[in-house]
Amino acid sequence: MGVDQKSTHAERHIDPAHLTTGRLLEGPETLGGIPPDIADLAARLRFSLNDGRIWLDTQRVALIHLSTLAALRQELIERLGIAEARGVLARMGYASGARDAALARKLRPHHATADAFLVGPQLRLLQGAVPIEAVTLEIDIASGHFFGEFRWVDSFEVDAHQSRHAGNARTPVCWMQTGYASGYASTFMGRTIVFKEVQCRAGGAAECRIVGKPLEAWDDIDDDLRALQPERFAGRTATPVAPAPGMYDLVGISPGFMAACHLLRKVASTEATVLFLGETGVGKEIFAHTLHRISRRAGKPFVAVNCAAIPETLMESELFGVERGAFTGATHSRPGRFERADGGTLFLDEVGTLSLTAQIKLLRALQEREIERVGDTRTRKVDVRIIAATNVDLKEAVTAGTFRDDLMFRLNVFPIRIPPLRERRDDVPLLMDYFLHHFAGVHGKAITGFTEAAVDGLYAYDYPGNIRELENLIERAVILCDEGHPLDIQHFEFQHDTAPMLHVGDSGSLESKNQPPATSTLLDEVLSTGLPLEDVEGALLSEAVARTGGNLAQAARLLGLSRPQLAYRLKRQNGR
Repeated sequence: MGVDQKSTHAERHIDPAHLTTGRLLEGPETLGGIPPDIADLAARLRFSLNDGRIWLDTQRVALIHLSTLAALRQELIERLGIAEARGVLARMGYASGARDAALARKLRPHHATADAFLVGPQLRLLQGAVPIEAVTLEIDIASGHFFGEFRWVDSFEVDAHQSRHAGNARTPVCWMQTGYASGYASTFMGRTIVFKEVQCRAGGAAECRIVGKPLEAWDDIDDDLRALQPERFAGRTATPVAPAPGMYDLVGISPGFMAACHLLRKVASTEATVLFLGETGVGKEIFAHTLHRISRRAGKPFVAVNCAAIPETLMESELFGVERGAFTGATHSRPGRFERADGGTLFLDEVGTLSLTAQIKLLRALQEREIERVGDTRTRKVDVRIIAATNVDLKEAVTAGTFRDDLMFRLNVFPIRIPPLRERRDDVPLLMDYFLHHFAGVHGKAITGFTEAAVDGLYAYDYPGNIRELENLIERAVILCDEGHPLDIQHFEFQHDTAPMLHVGDSGSLESKNQPPATSTLLDEVLSTGLPLEDVEGALLSEAVARTGGNLAQAARLLGLSRPQLAYRLKRQNGR
Protein backbone atom coordinates (compact mmCIF):
# COMPACT_ATOMS: atom_id res chain seq x y z
CA MET A 1 0.00 0.00 0.00
CA GLY A 2 1.59 3.26 -1.04
CA VAL A 3 1.03 6.59 0.71
CA ASP A 4 0.28 9.71 -1.31
CA GLN A 5 2.41 12.38 0.43
CA LYS A 6 0.64 15.19 -1.41
CA SER A 7 -2.92 14.63 -0.24
CA THR A 8 -4.50 18.00 0.49
CA HIS A 9 -7.04 19.15 3.01
CA ALA A 10 -9.54 19.64 0.22
CA GLU A 11 -9.24 16.00 -0.77
CA ARG A 12 -10.40 14.95 2.68
CA HIS A 13 -13.90 16.38 2.29
CA ILE A 14 -15.46 13.08 1.36
CA ASP A 15 -19.13 12.22 1.13
CA PRO A 16 -19.54 9.95 4.19
CA ALA A 17 -22.40 8.09 2.54
CA HIS A 18 -19.92 6.48 0.17
CA LEU A 19 -17.35 5.40 2.75
CA THR A 20 -16.89 1.82 3.80
CA THR A 21 -14.67 0.55 6.58
CA GLY A 22 -11.82 -1.91 6.16
CA ARG A 23 -12.80 -5.37 7.41
CA LEU A 24 -10.52 -7.98 8.99
CA LEU A 25 -10.93 -11.28 7.22
CA GLU A 26 -8.91 -13.25 9.72
CA GLY A 27 -6.35 -12.66 12.40
CA PRO A 28 -3.95 -14.74 14.47
CA GLU A 29 -4.49 -15.06 18.18
CA THR A 30 -0.89 -14.07 18.79
CA LEU A 31 1.87 -12.63 16.71
CA GLY A 32 5.18 -12.87 18.43
CA GLY A 33 4.25 -10.61 21.33
CA ILE A 34 2.32 -8.14 19.19
CA PRO A 35 -1.14 -7.48 20.66
CA PRO A 36 -3.69 -9.35 18.53
CA ASP A 37 -6.39 -6.64 18.56
CA ILE A 38 -5.88 -4.38 15.57
CA ALA A 39 -9.54 -3.57 15.09
CA ASP A 40 -8.87 0.10 15.89
CA LEU A 41 -6.33 0.20 13.05
CA ALA A 42 -8.62 -1.59 10.62
CA ALA A 43 -11.36 0.92 11.44
CA ARG A 44 -9.03 3.67 10.19
CA LEU A 45 -8.96 2.11 6.74
CA ARG A 46 -11.70 3.66 4.59
CA PHE A 47 -12.78 3.08 1.02
CA SER A 48 -14.51 5.91 -0.84
CA LEU A 49 -16.20 3.83 -3.51
CA ASN A 50 -17.65 6.62 -5.60
CA ASP A 51 -14.39 8.44 -6.36
CA GLY A 52 -11.82 5.64 -6.11
CA ARG A 53 -10.01 6.85 -3.01
CA ILE A 54 -8.71 4.88 -0.05
CA TRP A 55 -7.78 6.47 3.26
CA LEU A 56 -5.70 5.22 6.17
CA ASP A 57 -6.71 7.66 8.87
CA THR A 58 -6.05 11.09 7.23
CA GLN A 59 -3.53 9.80 4.67
CA ARG A 60 -4.67 8.86 1.21
CA VAL A 61 -3.27 5.47 0.17
CA ALA A 62 -3.47 3.15 -2.82
CA LEU A 63 -3.45 -0.63 -3.26
CA ILE A 64 -0.47 -1.70 -5.35
CA HIS A 65 0.28 -5.20 -6.60
CA LEU A 66 3.43 -6.56 -5.02
CA SER A 67 4.43 -7.79 -8.47
CA THR A 68 4.38 -4.14 -9.58
CA LEU A 69 6.72 -3.16 -6.74
CA ALA A 70 8.95 -6.09 -7.63
CA ALA A 71 9.07 -4.97 -11.27
CA LEU A 72 9.86 -1.41 -10.17
CA ARG A 73 12.62 -2.70 -7.94
CA GLN A 74 14.21 -4.63 -10.78
CA GLU A 75 14.03 -1.69 -13.18
CA LEU A 76 15.66 0.58 -10.62
CA ILE A 77 18.49 -1.92 -10.18
CA GLU A 78 19.01 -2.24 -13.93
CA ARG A 79 18.93 1.49 -14.57
CA LEU A 80 20.62 2.88 -11.47
CA GLY A 81 22.70 0.03 -10.10
CA ILE A 82 22.21 -1.75 -6.79
CA ALA A 83 23.54 1.04 -4.54
CA GLU A 84 21.32 3.75 -6.04
CA ALA A 85 18.27 1.47 -6.22
CA ARG A 86 18.73 0.51 -2.58
CA GLY A 87 18.78 4.19 -1.64
CA VAL A 88 15.59 5.01 -3.52
CA LEU A 89 13.67 2.12 -1.96
CA ALA A 90 15.08 2.67 1.53
CA ARG A 91 14.00 6.32 1.44
CA MET A 92 10.54 5.30 0.22
CA GLY A 93 10.29 2.97 3.21
CA TYR A 94 11.60 5.66 5.58
CA ALA A 95 8.93 8.16 4.47
CA SER A 96 6.19 5.55 4.93
CA GLY A 97 7.49 4.63 8.38
CA ALA A 98 7.59 8.25 9.48
CA ARG A 99 3.94 8.73 8.50
CA ASP A 100 2.87 5.57 10.33
CA ALA A 101 4.72 6.63 13.50
CA ALA A 102 2.71 9.84 13.65
CA LEU A 103 -0.45 7.75 13.29
CA ALA A 104 0.67 5.32 15.99
CA ARG A 105 1.21 8.08 18.56
CA LYS A 106 -2.27 9.40 17.82
CA LEU A 107 -4.05 6.03 17.92
CA ARG A 108 -2.58 4.70 21.16
CA PRO A 109 -1.94 7.83 23.27
CA HIS A 110 -2.69 6.15 26.60
CA HIS A 111 -0.98 2.82 25.97
CA ALA A 112 2.38 1.83 27.38
CA THR A 113 5.18 3.09 25.16
CA ALA A 114 6.15 -0.38 23.92
CA ASP A 115 2.53 -1.23 23.07
CA ALA A 116 2.09 2.04 21.20
CA PHE A 117 5.35 1.41 19.30
CA LEU A 118 4.10 -1.98 18.14
CA VAL A 119 1.41 -0.25 16.11
CA GLY A 120 4.09 -0.07 13.40
CA PRO A 121 4.40 -3.83 12.97
CA GLN A 122 0.61 -4.08 13.15
CA LEU A 123 0.24 -1.50 10.38
CA ARG A 124 2.69 -3.43 8.20
CA LEU A 125 0.54 -6.49 8.74
CA LEU A 126 -2.62 -4.53 7.92
CA GLN A 127 -1.00 -3.05 4.80
CA GLY A 128 -0.10 -6.50 3.53
CA ALA A 129 3.63 -5.77 3.55
CA VAL A 130 5.04 -8.35 5.95
CA PRO A 131 4.12 -10.03 9.26
CA ILE A 132 6.73 -8.85 11.76
CA GLU A 133 7.63 -10.50 15.05
CA ALA A 134 9.20 -8.48 17.85
CA VAL A 135 12.13 -10.38 19.33
CA THR A 136 13.43 -7.66 21.66
CA LEU A 137 12.16 -4.16 22.29
CA GLU A 138 13.77 -1.84 24.83
CA ILE A 139 12.37 1.67 24.56
CA ASP A 140 12.52 4.65 26.89
CA ILE A 141 11.81 7.89 25.10
CA ALA A 142 12.69 10.18 28.00
CA SER A 143 16.18 8.67 28.45
CA GLY A 144 16.72 8.24 24.70
CA HIS A 145 17.34 4.51 25.09
CA PHE A 146 16.27 2.25 22.24
CA PHE A 147 17.15 -1.25 21.18
CA GLY A 148 14.90 -3.23 18.89
CA GLU A 149 15.23 -6.58 17.15
CA PHE A 150 12.54 -7.85 14.77
CA ARG A 151 12.22 -10.77 12.38
CA TRP A 152 10.01 -11.95 9.56
CA VAL A 153 9.92 -14.78 7.06
CA ASP A 154 7.61 -13.71 4.26
CA SER A 155 9.33 -10.76 2.54
CA PHE A 156 8.22 -9.75 -0.95
CA GLU A 157 11.62 -8.08 -1.42
CA VAL A 158 13.33 -11.44 -0.94
CA ASP A 159 10.86 -13.07 -3.32
CA ALA A 160 11.49 -10.34 -5.90
CA HIS A 161 15.23 -10.85 -5.63
CA GLN A 162 15.10 -14.64 -5.83
CA SER A 163 12.79 -14.53 -8.85
CA ARG A 164 15.50 -12.71 -10.80
CA HIS A 165 18.74 -14.02 -9.33
CA ALA A 166 19.95 -17.55 -8.76
CA GLY A 167 21.90 -18.38 -5.63
CA ASN A 168 22.25 -16.50 -2.40
CA ALA A 169 22.58 -12.72 -2.24
CA ARG A 170 25.85 -11.39 -0.86
CA THR A 171 24.11 -8.58 1.02
CA PRO A 172 20.65 -8.19 2.62
CA VAL A 173 17.88 -7.13 0.21
CA CYS A 174 14.97 -5.97 2.42
CA TRP A 175 15.68 -2.32 1.72
CA MET A 176 12.19 -0.87 1.96
CA GLN A 177 11.36 -2.68 5.19
CA THR A 178 14.64 -1.65 6.85
CA GLY A 179 14.08 1.95 5.75
CA TYR A 180 10.52 1.77 7.09
CA ALA A 181 11.77 0.62 10.48
CA SER A 182 14.32 3.47 10.64
CA GLY A 183 11.74 6.10 9.71
CA TYR A 184 9.16 4.70 12.09
CA ALA A 185 11.49 4.45 15.09
CA SER A 186 13.15 7.84 14.47
CA THR A 187 9.81 9.65 14.33
CA PHE A 188 8.41 7.74 17.30
CA MET A 189 11.49 8.42 19.45
CA GLY A 190 12.26 11.96 18.29
CA ARG A 191 15.87 11.01 17.61
CA THR A 192 17.80 9.24 14.85
CA ILE A 193 17.33 5.48 15.06
CA VAL A 194 18.94 3.38 12.35
CA PHE A 195 17.99 -0.22 11.62
CA LYS A 196 20.37 -2.67 9.99
CA GLU A 197 19.42 -5.99 8.44
CA VAL A 198 21.76 -8.44 10.13
CA GLN A 199 20.52 -11.56 8.35
CA CYS A 200 18.37 -12.09 5.27
CA ARG A 201 16.54 -15.03 3.77
CA ALA A 202 17.93 -14.00 0.37
CA GLY A 203 21.37 -14.80 1.74
CA GLY A 204 20.42 -18.31 2.84
CA ALA A 205 19.16 -17.57 6.36
CA ALA A 206 15.90 -19.10 7.58
CA GLU A 207 14.41 -15.67 8.24
CA CYS A 208 15.13 -11.98 7.92
CA ARG A 209 16.22 -10.11 11.02
CA ILE A 210 16.84 -6.41 11.70
CA VAL A 211 18.39 -4.59 14.66
CA GLY A 212 17.81 -0.94 15.47
CA LYS A 213 19.83 1.41 17.71
CA PRO A 214 20.45 5.16 18.00
CA LEU A 215 22.84 6.43 15.36
CA GLU A 216 25.66 7.11 17.81
CA ALA A 217 25.49 3.52 19.14
CA TRP A 218 26.50 2.07 15.75
CA ASP A 219 30.08 1.58 14.59
CA ASP A 220 29.52 0.00 11.15
CA ILE A 221 26.54 1.89 9.73
CA ASP A 222 28.10 3.79 6.79
CA ASP A 223 26.40 1.77 4.03
CA ASP A 224 23.01 2.05 5.68
CA LEU A 225 23.37 5.82 6.17
CA ARG A 226 24.50 6.20 2.57
CA ALA A 227 21.29 4.55 1.44
CA LEU A 228 19.17 6.94 3.51
CA GLN A 229 21.22 10.04 2.66
CA PRO A 230 22.98 9.45 -0.66
CA GLU A 231 24.45 12.94 -0.92
CA ARG A 232 27.58 12.83 1.18
CA PHE A 233 27.36 16.53 2.02
CA ALA A 234 23.89 15.91 3.50
CA GLY A 235 25.12 13.20 5.84
CA ARG A 236 25.47 13.75 9.55
CA THR A 237 27.47 12.45 12.46
CA ALA A 238 26.26 11.59 15.90
CA THR A 239 27.97 14.72 17.25
CA PRO A 240 27.22 17.71 15.00
CA VAL A 241 30.07 20.04 14.19
CA ALA A 242 29.23 23.56 13.01
CA PRO A 243 31.48 24.67 10.08
CA ALA A 244 31.09 28.32 11.09
CA PRO A 245 29.28 30.27 13.82
CA GLY A 246 25.56 29.88 13.24
CA MET A 247 26.11 27.33 10.46
CA TYR A 248 25.11 23.68 10.62
CA ASP A 249 25.21 20.55 8.53
CA LEU A 250 22.42 19.88 6.07
CA VAL A 251 20.16 17.39 7.85
CA GLY A 252 17.18 15.67 6.32
CA ILE A 253 15.66 12.64 4.63
CA SER A 254 12.35 13.96 3.27
CA PRO A 255 11.67 13.83 -0.50
CA GLY A 256 11.65 17.64 -0.80
CA PHE A 257 14.94 17.96 1.05
CA MET A 258 16.61 15.22 -1.00
CA ALA A 259 15.37 16.81 -4.25
CA ALA A 260 17.04 20.09 -3.27
CA CYS A 261 20.25 18.23 -2.38
CA HIS A 262 20.19 16.43 -5.73
CA LEU A 263 19.98 19.75 -7.59
CA LEU A 264 22.77 21.11 -5.39
CA ARG A 265 25.09 18.28 -6.40
CA LYS A 266 24.22 18.69 -10.07
CA VAL A 267 25.11 22.39 -10.17
CA ALA A 268 28.06 22.33 -7.75
CA SER A 269 30.75 21.55 -10.33
CA THR A 270 29.58 24.28 -12.71
CA GLU A 271 29.98 28.06 -12.63
CA ALA A 272 26.24 28.71 -12.98
CA THR A 273 24.54 31.36 -10.89
CA VAL A 274 22.23 29.71 -8.35
CA LEU A 275 19.10 31.25 -6.86
CA PHE A 276 17.76 29.70 -3.64
CA LEU A 277 14.04 30.19 -3.12
CA GLY A 278 12.16 29.61 0.11
CA GLU A 279 10.55 31.08 3.17
CA THR A 280 12.50 32.80 5.93
CA GLY A 281 14.30 30.29 8.11
CA VAL A 282 14.41 27.31 5.73
CA GLY A 283 18.21 27.29 5.63
CA LYS A 284 19.07 29.09 2.37
CA GLU A 285 22.41 30.32 3.73
CA ILE A 286 23.37 26.83 4.90
CA PHE A 287 22.60 25.49 1.42
CA ALA A 288 24.73 28.31 -0.05
CA HIS A 289 27.66 27.47 2.26
CA THR A 290 27.34 23.80 1.31
CA LEU A 291 27.27 24.63 -2.41
CA HIS A 292 30.50 26.58 -2.03
CA ARG A 293 32.08 23.81 0.04
CA ILE A 294 31.45 21.13 -2.61
CA SER A 295 32.33 23.34 -5.59
CA ARG A 296 35.65 23.90 -7.35
CA ARG A 297 35.97 27.19 -5.47
CA ALA A 298 35.96 25.53 -2.04
CA GLY A 299 39.49 26.71 -1.22
CA LYS A 300 38.65 30.35 -1.95
CA PRO A 301 36.63 32.89 0.07
CA PHE A 302 32.91 32.64 0.73
CA VAL A 303 31.54 36.13 1.32
CA ALA A 304 27.93 36.72 2.35
CA VAL A 305 25.93 39.94 2.02
CA ASN A 306 22.58 40.40 3.73
CA CYS A 307 21.05 42.89 1.31
CA ALA A 308 18.19 43.66 3.70
CA ALA A 309 20.55 44.66 6.53
CA ILE A 310 22.63 47.26 4.66
CA PRO A 311 21.20 50.80 4.24
CA GLU A 312 20.70 51.86 0.64
CA THR A 313 23.22 54.70 1.02
CA LEU A 314 25.95 52.22 1.96
CA MET A 315 25.08 49.40 -0.43
CA GLU A 316 27.35 50.56 -3.27
CA SER A 317 30.41 50.98 -1.04
CA GLU A 318 29.72 47.63 0.68
CA LEU A 319 29.49 45.77 -2.61
CA PHE A 320 32.16 47.53 -4.65
CA GLY A 321 34.44 49.18 -2.10
CA VAL A 322 35.48 52.78 -1.56
CA GLU A 323 38.53 54.94 -2.27
CA ARG A 324 40.02 57.23 0.32
CA GLY A 325 38.42 60.66 0.25
CA ALA A 326 35.41 59.53 -1.79
CA PHE A 327 33.13 61.06 0.87
CA THR A 328 33.32 62.47 4.35
CA GLY A 329 34.56 59.79 6.70
CA ALA A 330 36.32 57.74 3.99
CA THR A 331 39.73 58.02 5.60
CA HIS A 332 41.19 54.98 3.86
CA SER A 333 40.56 52.80 0.86
CA ARG A 334 38.92 49.43 1.38
CA PRO A 335 37.77 46.65 -0.92
CA GLY A 336 34.11 45.74 -1.23
CA ARG A 337 32.47 42.33 -1.01
CA PHE A 338 33.08 41.57 -4.70
CA GLU A 339 36.85 42.03 -4.32
CA ARG A 340 36.96 40.12 -1.06
CA ALA A 341 35.21 37.20 -2.76
CA ASP A 342 37.57 37.21 -5.77
CA GLY A 343 38.19 33.62 -6.87
CA GLY A 344 35.44 32.37 -4.60
CA THR A 345 31.72 32.78 -4.02
CA LEU A 346 29.60 35.85 -3.30
CA PHE A 347 26.29 35.09 -1.58
CA LEU A 348 23.61 37.77 -1.94
CA ASP A 349 20.99 36.99 0.68
CA GLU A 350 17.54 38.66 0.55
CA VAL A 351 18.40 39.97 -2.90
CA GLY A 352 14.77 40.89 -3.49
CA THR A 353 15.11 43.85 -1.07
CA LEU A 354 17.69 45.72 -3.19
CA SER A 355 16.67 49.18 -4.38
CA LEU A 356 16.34 49.79 -8.12
CA THR A 357 19.51 51.90 -8.06
CA ALA A 358 21.50 49.12 -6.42
CA GLN A 359 20.01 46.62 -8.86
CA ILE A 360 21.35 48.58 -11.85
CA LYS A 361 24.88 48.65 -10.44
CA LEU A 362 24.74 44.98 -9.47
CA LEU A 363 23.54 44.05 -12.96
CA ARG A 364 26.50 45.82 -14.55
CA ALA A 365 28.93 44.01 -12.24
CA LEU A 366 27.40 40.66 -13.16
CA GLN A 367 27.44 41.40 -16.90
CA GLU A 368 30.94 42.88 -17.14
CA ARG A 369 32.58 40.88 -14.35
CA GLU A 370 34.24 44.08 -13.23
CA ILE A 371 33.58 46.64 -10.50
CA GLU A 372 34.49 50.22 -9.76
CA ARG A 373 35.08 51.42 -6.22
CA VAL A 374 33.18 54.48 -5.01
CA GLY A 375 35.36 57.51 -5.76
CA ASP A 376 37.74 55.56 -8.01
CA THR A 377 38.52 56.18 -11.67
CA ARG A 378 39.50 52.68 -12.73
CA THR A 379 37.75 49.37 -12.97
CA ARG A 380 38.85 46.09 -11.44
CA LYS A 381 38.20 42.64 -12.85
CA VAL A 382 36.67 40.18 -10.41
CA ASP A 383 36.17 36.43 -10.66
CA VAL A 384 33.26 35.46 -8.44
CA ARG A 385 30.48 32.94 -8.55
CA ILE A 386 27.15 34.47 -7.60
CA ILE A 387 24.70 32.69 -5.33
CA ALA A 388 21.54 34.57 -4.42
CA ALA A 389 18.60 33.87 -2.15
CA THR A 390 15.17 35.40 -1.69
CA ASN A 391 11.92 34.73 0.13
CA VAL A 392 9.89 36.84 -2.31
CA ASP A 393 8.58 35.91 -5.75
CA LEU A 394 10.86 37.83 -8.10
CA LYS A 395 8.41 37.45 -10.98
CA GLU A 396 5.74 39.16 -8.92
CA ALA A 397 8.25 41.83 -7.92
CA VAL A 398 9.03 42.45 -11.61
CA THR A 399 5.31 42.80 -12.33
CA ALA A 400 4.99 45.22 -9.42
CA GLY A 401 7.91 47.26 -10.73
CA THR A 402 10.15 46.73 -7.70
CA PHE A 403 12.63 44.40 -9.36
CA ARG A 404 14.34 44.58 -12.76
CA ASP A 405 13.49 41.78 -15.13
CA ASP A 406 16.99 41.76 -16.67
CA LEU A 407 18.55 41.25 -13.23
CA MET A 408 16.02 38.52 -12.45
CA PHE A 409 17.05 36.64 -15.59
CA ARG A 410 20.73 36.98 -14.58
CA LEU A 411 20.05 35.53 -11.14
CA ASN A 412 17.46 32.92 -12.04
CA VAL A 413 19.79 30.70 -14.08
CA PHE A 414 19.47 27.68 -11.79
CA PRO A 415 16.73 28.08 -9.16
CA ILE A 416 16.52 25.65 -6.23
CA ARG A 417 13.43 25.72 -4.03
CA ILE A 418 13.97 24.73 -0.41
CA PRO A 419 10.64 23.53 1.01
CA PRO A 420 9.38 24.83 4.36
CA LEU A 421 9.63 22.56 7.37
CA ARG A 422 5.88 21.86 7.37
CA GLU A 423 6.46 20.10 4.02
CA ARG A 424 9.49 18.27 5.45
CA ARG A 425 7.73 16.60 8.38
CA ASP A 426 9.96 13.52 8.05
CA ASP A 427 12.99 15.71 8.86
CA VAL A 428 11.66 17.00 12.20
CA PRO A 429 12.89 14.04 14.34
CA LEU A 430 16.35 14.20 12.74
CA LEU A 431 16.59 17.95 13.34
CA MET A 432 15.34 17.57 16.91
CA ASP A 433 18.07 15.04 17.61
CA TYR A 434 20.70 17.12 15.82
CA PHE A 435 19.96 20.38 17.65
CA LEU A 436 19.64 18.60 21.00
CA HIS A 437 23.16 17.18 20.63
CA HIS A 438 24.50 20.51 19.43
CA PHE A 439 23.08 22.75 22.14
CA ALA A 440 23.66 20.25 24.93
CA GLY A 441 27.31 20.43 23.94
CA VAL A 442 27.36 24.21 23.54
CA HIS A 443 25.82 24.80 26.96
CA GLY A 444 27.58 21.89 28.67
CA LYS A 445 24.44 20.11 29.83
CA ALA A 446 23.60 16.42 29.91
CA ILE A 447 20.07 16.17 28.46
CA THR A 448 18.72 12.65 28.07
CA GLY A 449 16.25 13.26 25.25
CA PHE A 450 12.61 14.28 24.84
CA THR A 451 9.50 13.22 26.71
CA GLU A 452 6.65 11.69 24.73
CA ALA A 453 4.61 14.90 25.08
CA ALA A 454 7.53 16.92 23.69
CA VAL A 455 7.96 14.56 20.74
CA ASP A 456 4.25 14.80 19.92
CA GLY A 457 4.19 18.57 20.27
CA LEU A 458 7.31 19.24 18.20
CA TYR A 459 6.22 16.85 15.46
CA ALA A 460 2.73 18.36 15.22
CA TYR A 461 3.82 22.02 15.16
CA ASP A 462 3.71 23.81 11.79
CA TYR A 463 6.88 25.94 12.29
CA PRO A 464 6.04 29.26 10.63
CA GLY A 465 9.67 30.19 11.36
CA ASN A 466 10.92 26.93 9.84
CA ILE A 467 14.24 25.39 10.90
CA ARG A 468 15.42 28.59 12.55
CA GLU A 469 12.37 28.46 14.83
CA LEU A 470 12.96 24.80 15.70
CA GLU A 471 16.60 25.62 16.46
CA ASN A 472 15.61 28.45 18.80
CA LEU A 473 12.91 26.34 20.49
CA ILE A 474 15.36 23.57 21.31
CA GLU A 475 18.16 25.86 22.47
CA ARG A 476 15.81 27.61 24.87
CA ALA A 477 14.47 24.26 26.10
CA VAL A 478 18.00 22.97 26.73
CA ILE A 479 18.74 26.06 28.82
CA LEU A 480 15.54 25.65 30.85
CA CYS A 481 15.83 21.89 31.35
CA ASP A 482 17.43 20.52 34.51
CA GLU A 483 20.63 18.55 34.20
CA GLY A 484 20.11 14.85 33.51
CA HIS A 485 16.45 15.22 32.53
CA PRO A 486 14.61 15.09 29.19
CA LEU A 487 13.13 18.11 27.43
CA ASP A 488 9.42 18.30 28.21
CA ILE A 489 6.57 20.19 26.57
CA GLN A 490 6.62 22.97 29.19
CA HIS A 491 10.18 23.85 28.14
CA PHE A 492 8.98 24.98 24.71
CA GLU A 493 7.56 28.44 24.11
CA PHE A 494 5.56 28.15 20.89
CA GLN A 495 4.96 31.55 19.37
CA HIS A 496 2.16 30.92 16.89
CA ASP A 497 -1.45 29.82 16.98
CA THR A 498 -0.60 26.58 15.17
CA ALA A 499 1.33 25.38 18.22
CA PRO A 500 0.02 22.58 20.39
CA MET A 501 -0.85 25.09 23.12
CA LEU A 502 -0.22 23.05 26.24
CA HIS A 503 0.75 24.14 29.72
CA VAL A 504 1.00 22.60 33.16
CA GLY A 505 -2.23 23.21 35.08
CA ASP A 506 -2.70 23.72 38.80
CA SER A 507 -3.09 19.98 39.27
CA GLY A 508 0.25 19.32 37.60
CA SER A 509 -1.29 17.75 34.50
CA LEU A 510 -1.01 19.01 30.94
CA GLU A 511 -3.89 21.19 29.85
CA SER A 512 -4.72 22.97 26.60
CA LYS A 513 -4.35 26.75 26.42
CA ASN A 514 -6.85 26.74 23.59
CA GLN A 515 -9.75 26.20 25.96
CA PRO A 516 -13.16 26.35 24.27
CA PRO A 517 -15.29 29.37 25.12
CA ALA A 518 -17.67 29.16 28.02
CA THR A 519 -20.98 27.49 27.23
CA SER A 520 -22.95 30.71 27.58
CA THR A 521 -20.60 32.54 25.22
CA LEU A 522 -20.79 29.74 22.69
CA LEU A 523 -24.57 29.71 22.80
CA ASP A 524 -24.65 33.49 22.39
CA GLU A 525 -22.49 33.23 19.28
CA VAL A 526 -24.65 30.48 17.74
CA LEU A 527 -27.95 32.18 18.53
CA SER A 528 -26.73 35.50 17.17
CA THR A 529 -26.32 33.99 13.68
CA GLY A 530 -30.04 33.38 13.28
CA LEU A 531 -29.39 30.07 11.52
CA PRO A 532 -32.03 27.32 11.65
CA LEU A 533 -31.21 24.41 13.96
CA GLU A 534 -30.94 22.03 10.99
CA ASP A 535 -28.26 24.23 9.40
CA VAL A 536 -26.26 24.44 12.63
CA GLU A 537 -26.41 20.66 13.02
CA GLY A 538 -25.40 20.15 9.39
CA ALA A 539 -22.43 22.47 9.77
CA LEU A 540 -21.27 20.63 12.90
CA LEU A 541 -21.57 17.23 11.22
CA SER A 542 -19.72 18.35 8.10
CA GLU A 543 -16.93 19.98 10.07
CA ALA A 544 -16.41 16.91 12.26
CA VAL A 545 -16.20 14.63 9.21
CA ALA A 546 -13.81 17.03 7.46
CA ARG A 547 -11.52 17.31 10.49
CA THR A 548 -11.19 13.55 10.75
CA GLY A 549 -10.56 12.98 7.06
CA GLY A 550 -13.82 11.12 6.52
CA ASN A 551 -13.35 8.81 9.52
CA LEU A 552 -16.93 8.43 10.77
CA ALA A 553 -16.00 6.66 13.99
CA GLN A 554 -13.59 9.42 15.01
CA ALA A 555 -16.04 12.14 13.90
CA ALA A 556 -18.75 10.50 16.01
CA ARG A 557 -16.48 10.58 19.05
CA LEU A 558 -15.86 14.29 18.51
CA LEU A 559 -19.61 14.88 18.58
CA GLY A 560 -20.39 12.52 21.45
CA LEU A 561 -22.36 10.19 19.18
CA SER A 562 -22.09 6.57 18.15
CA ARG A 563 -21.08 5.82 14.58
CA PRO A 564 -24.60 4.58 13.60
CA GLN A 565 -26.12 7.74 15.08
CA LEU A 566 -23.76 9.91 13.05
CA ALA A 567 -24.40 7.92 9.86
CA TYR A 568 -28.16 8.31 10.36
CA ARG A 569 -27.91 12.07 10.90
CA LEU A 570 -25.68 12.47 7.84
CA LYS A 571 -28.11 10.48 5.73
CA ARG A 572 -30.96 12.64 6.98
CA GLN A 573 -29.00 15.81 6.19
CA ASN A 574 -28.15 14.61 2.69
CA GLY A 575 -31.82 13.84 2.08
CA ARG A 576 -32.98 17.33 2.93
